[in-house]
Formats: sequence, structure tokens, C-alpha cells
Amino acid sequence: MEARAGAGPRRAGGVLGAAGPSSANRATRTPAAPWARFSAWLECVCVVTFDLELGQALELVYPSDFQLTDKEKSSICYLSFPDSHSGCLGDTQFSFRMRQCGGQRSPWHADDRPYNGGAPVALQREPAHYLGYVYFRQVKDSSVRRGYFQKSLVLVSRLPFVRLFQSLLSLIAPEYFDKLAPCLEAVCNEIDQWPAPVPGQTLNLPVMGVVIQVHIPSRVDKLESKPPKPCDQENLLPAPVVLSSVHELDLFRCFQPVLTHVQMLWELMLLGEPLVVLAPSPDVSSEMVLALTSCLQPLKFCCDFRPYFTIHDSEFKELTTRTQAPPNVVLGVTNPFFIKTLQHWPHVLRIGEPKMSGDLPKQVKLKKPSRLKTVDTKPGLYTSYTAHLHRDKALLKRLLKGVQKKRPWDMQSALLRRHLLELTQSFIIPLEHYMASLMPLQKSITPWKTPPQIRPFHQEDFLQSLEHAGPQLTCILKGDWLGLYRRFFKSPHFDGWYRQRHKEMAQRLEALHLEAICEANIETWMQDKSEVEVVDLVLKLREKLVRAQSHQLPVKEVTLQRAQLYIETVMGSLPKDLQAVLCPP
Repeated sequence: MEARAGAGPRRAGGVLGAAGPSSANRATRTPAAPWARFSAWLECVCVVTFDLELGQALELVYPSDFQLTDKEKSSICYLSFPDSHSGCLGDTQFSFRMRQCGGQRSPWHADDRPYNGGAPVALQREPAHYLGYVYFRQVKDSSVRRGYFQKSLVLVSRLPFVRLFQSLLSLIAPEYFDKLAPCLEAVCNEIDQWPAPVPGQTLNLPVMGVVIQVHIPSRVDKLESKPPKPCDQENLLPAPVVLSSVHELDLFRCFQPVLTHVQMLWELMLLGEPLVVLAPSPDVSSEMVLALTSCLQPLKFCCDFRPYFTIHDSEFKELTTRTQAPPNVVLGVTNPFFIKTLQHWPHVLRIGEPKMSGDLPKQVKLKKPSRLKTVDTKPGLYTSYTAHLHRDKALLKRLLKGVQKKRPWDMQSALLRRHLLELTQSFIIPLEHYMASLMPLQKSITPWKTPPQIRPFHQEDFLQSLEHAGPQLTCILKGDWLGLYRRFFKSPHFDGWYRQRHKEMAQRLEALHLEAICEANIETWMQDKSEVEVVDLVLKLREKLVRAQSHQLPVKEVTLQRAQLYIETVMGSLPKDLQAVLCPP
């Protein structure tokens, strides 16, 4: 199943959209090309096959002129196949994440800002990585020299919609493996008719005679997950397949072997600690990594993560070097070789094949990293980390009771997700309150002066505020909350959260300043002003208007109209020659 040592992935011949020369030599698609709607969802579709002489080979890329560098093609080839240790027979679905390797992005790409502006931060488009969603088939086939049919269909996207794309693959892939290229071309043309994903909207997406109905999450949605409301179902034949979420995994199933350590793993994720997940197969590794990185929502996971990673990856040396501290990465692997290579990493989660122990799968045990020495290391969470918060025994009892009463797994997942959400919110709310107190008062924002600055964040002031406004107000868990906050301040997640909140507050401040200007009497202000001051106002108002219209400032439409009117009023007071300079034909 794996490529021979030293045999890198090559291009194999293909009919439809065969992987051609690298992006440097490829013709550029014209802006009028028909892939704008397709590219709102997917970057491209790839087919990877196993060639006896070449190893993993990129058989097909569609659209055929999508620009992938040679390094990206190589990564897709290796990441689309389980390694030889997994022994995946039949059909397997998993996902990966890989770094974009420079190069110009395809010219028919739309601007990400309208979608990102309305989407929750955790579901925004990836700016520098590709997400690969894989459907791999390995079955016995006597007509093939090696005795096995081995092929992967891969959807490459920048959207983290794992549930949607896995559902899409389960429809497309079996049909494609039977009918090949014509089927894939038809599917891509159907996707090119889909409406773009707009946060807050419920969409009907037709493909292969089925209508998938999805709700695109918005940052103003309630955080409790609910299925989308039916939308125009009476006009749809056949009735749509309603997905309860585009991105949420079955959290209870993913976390089954580590339920007793979920809170410690939540802390490790919150602090951005380096963690290796060693699993028996890429589907288990990728689901565990995605489940771990999702347990901080609504916080954005600001560290790197690789749901499935192989020794052939171009970043292997960079991520496994011993010459510096391990990077802030959650790494999903299946090759036991990584145990030896990553012995110096502080946290290793080894999970085996699911084994039942009473009503629950056998729980992995906490073990010291010093016991992590041999390739056949037993399952366990190998770490010296001591959790800051006490374990929530009531949650474990409720989950176990749910198993005993045969409660549906989606309800168990909802219970677990709600617990993690409330834990994250209890931790973040004091930070949000303190941050809000740094915002200048609205009465201090006057129209004709530069707005006051946001006050600096003082960590010790914040920690002192916890005595009266800390997480104990919303969370029953006891423990060293202060110590957890101190370590959080040193993590990439604090930096990511603070930058995002500061940016939003600065935009809010600018919007309030624009509103103050638009509510002032501009004729009175102009009476004793020189031409230089008036021209300066025109230029500043124009700049603010451009920023507001490009969705960078949270202002009402009526404010934008009034600002435009003010610009026209001020312009009208200037001499004709100045008007001509400021407003050329």
C-alpha cells in the first residue's frame, strides 16, 4: 500500500483533468471562467492511485488547470493513502491539513472577507493551508498485478466543513470508483451551480439526484447546536438529506477511549501544548485531532494541527527536529516509528483499537513519558503535566448512565460538547469583561478629535479582578484557575484571542467616531475652518467610508449614507479647482 522507499509520487496518465505541469508553466484561467461558484466550496478534486512502479501517483486534478506546486502534489499523494501499518481494507474516510507552498492562488478566487466577516472565527477559511477530505478504497482485485484495487478520491478545500465533505464523498466516491471520470465531471459541474456559503443561511445543495440541506454557521448563531430548520421542503423532490451540522464530529465516539482525561486534554489544547496522537489508522487519528482542536470553541484554535501526518511529509524534518523545543502542533500519526522520533515531545496520546471494558471502551491510562521507549508502546496518555482543574466526576457519571440507558450517541455528544463549551466560556468570560473595561467611554469620543486609545491589557490587574469576577461565578469546578490563566498568557491562544478582540474594539472605536461625525452639525464646524482643514476632513471621511463599505467597520447603512452626504456637502463648499483635484472625472 505504501510507496517503495525512495520512490516519490509521480504523475500518472489521466483523461479528465490529468495532473499536468506545475503551476509555473500552466496557462492562467481567464476571470470569466465558470468556476467561481465551485471555488466558493472547493479548491479542486484529486484522484490518487497506487502505481506498482511509481508508488502513489496523482492520476487526476479537476478543474484541470487548478494550480498546485510539485511539493503540494507530492504532499497530497502521500497524505491520501494510509501507511502500511494501518492495513485499511474496504472503504476508509479521513482528512488531512497541509501547508500551501506559495505560488499564486487561482485567479477565479473570490474575496474571503464577506464569508469570514460573518462566520465564527473557528470556521473561517484557511488562509495558508489546504484541508483534504479523503475517501480511500482498498479491495481485492485479481485483474490488478498487485492483487488490490487502491485509489483515493480527495476533496481539497479551505473550509473546515468536515461533516459536509465527508457526506459528499460518501455519495460521490462509490459512484466514481464504478464509473470514473464522466461521473466526476458531472459532480463538479453540479457543485459549480451551488449558491456560495453565506453565514446564517440554510442552503439546499443538489448532487447526484440527492439534495443536501445545510445551515452555514454564523457568529450570531446561538452556540447550542441544532439541526437547520426545514427550508422549502415542499418544493423539493426527493426530500432533502438534512445535515445537523457542516462541521461537528461525533464527539462522544471520538473521545470514547479518553473520556476520563477530556478535561486534561482541554487544558493542553487551551495552552497550545505540543501533542502527538498515535492511532491505529488515519480515520482514528484525524478524527481525534479534529475533536481535540474543536473542543475550544467558540475560541479559534490558533496553533498548527495535522489530522494525519506521514514520514514522507515535506515538513517532517521541521516538525521532528530535536535542536529546538517541539512546536505548538497537534500531530496525528499512525506509523509507530514516530514514537522513537518524537520521544522528546512532552505529551503523547497512544490509542489502540477500541476494546470494551464493561459499558465503555477501555480508558487509556496516564503514564510518565519515561515509559515511552519501545515501538510497541501500550495505549496511554504519556505526560508529566498536572491538570490545574479538578476532574468533573459528575460529567463522567452522566455519560456512563447514558451508555447504560442506551442514550443515543448524538445526545451523548451534545452533553459532552455543552460541557466543554461551558468550560471554555467560564474561562473566557472574565477575560472578555476585563477587555471590555479597557474600551474608552462613548462620551469621550468627540467628532473633531482623534478618538482615545484602547487602554493596555495588564495581566496582574486582570488576575486581581478574578476574586470578584472570576470563573467561579459560572463554573462549579475547583482548582488552580490563577495558575491556568498565567500559563494561558504565554500561549498562542492568548495572543490570538487578544489580537482578534483588540482589532474588533479598534474597528468599533472607529465606527463610533464616524457616527459621532455624522451626528454633528458639519455646517457649523466649517464656518471658521481653513481650506486645508476642510480638505483633510474630506480625505479622512472618504477613507473611513471605504473601510466601512468593505465590511471592516460595524456601521449602519444610514450612517454610510449620511457620511456620503457630508462628503458632498463639504466638497460643495470648496472652490471649483480644488473640487476638480479631489474628484477627478
